Amino acid sequence: MTAADAAGTVRIAYSPCPNDTFVFDAWAHGRIPGAPALDVTFADIDITNGLAERGEDGEFDVLKVSYAVLPWVLEEYALLPCGGALGRGCGPLVLTREPGVDLTGKTVAVPSERSTAYLLFRLWAADVLPEGVGKVVVLPFHEIMPAVRDGRVDAGLVIHEARFTYRDYGLHCLADMGEHWESTTGLPIPLGAIIAKRSLGADALRALAESARTSVRMAWEDPEASRPYVREHAQELDPAVADQHIGLYVNEFTADLGEAGYAAVRGLLTRAAAEGLVPAIAADALAFP
Repeated sequence: MTAADAAGTVRIAYSPCPNDTFVFDAWAHGRIPGAPALDVTFADIDITNGLAERGEDGEFDVLKVSYAVLPWVLEEYALLPCGGALGRGCGPLVLTREPGVDLTGKTVAVPSERSTAYLLFRLWAADVLPEGVGKVVVLPFHEIMPAVRDGRVDAGLVIHEARFTYRDYGLHCLADMGEHWESTTGLPIPLGAIIAKRSLGADALRALAESARTSVRMAWEDPEASRPYVREHAQELDPAVADQHIGLYVNEFTADLGEAGYAAVRGLLTRAAAEGLVPAIAADALAFP
């Protein structure tokens, strides 16, 4: 393996978010018979997106990234058919201080311009804001809601647990990007993907996918087993919010993308390419060995 040691350890980077620690708990703690050991690095998804784009000389075998970054990395990485985050009713939100704000010409804070959330926002804006927003600024995720609350930006695009906590900041949901996506496509919302180095070879990629799928199923069979790992890396989250987070982002598509999952990913990247937001991908680029 490119970044694996002689013992077959796999170097993996994923976020400390509850859905990722829930999904990978069994694998990370050696509870899957025959699965390779994991050397885990925790990194926010904007960091892992950058690692995937740069290649980093094979530093990581497996990465959790945004589906939005796939057009730039699919030559080196294969999309695993499991372990990621798709779903329904779990999309990014556009938040404002007052309800019903017209964002034409206004400033919107986003967590990354290489995120699925950003693509969904741009596709929404193309449909409902014909004259466009005035300016997009990138802020760290944890700074976005305070920036909206304090009037430093007119709106903010937020993800994950902010769906449950934005009212604590006195903010209003102007639009739900996932709701818009689902209503216009009928497809689930593609958010985070698990990718692995193609240079590992087809057999290794299939083994990695099976380990990820087994880890998901073990987490479902014994949710209590993952709680210490989830809590350790989500210390600022209320346990009930962490449970809500897992409930939204770990679902049937995490175990297997399936026909609907692949259609959602292709649909997102095709629409985004038509808007000039990402490069077009080859017809077989998402195929798994």
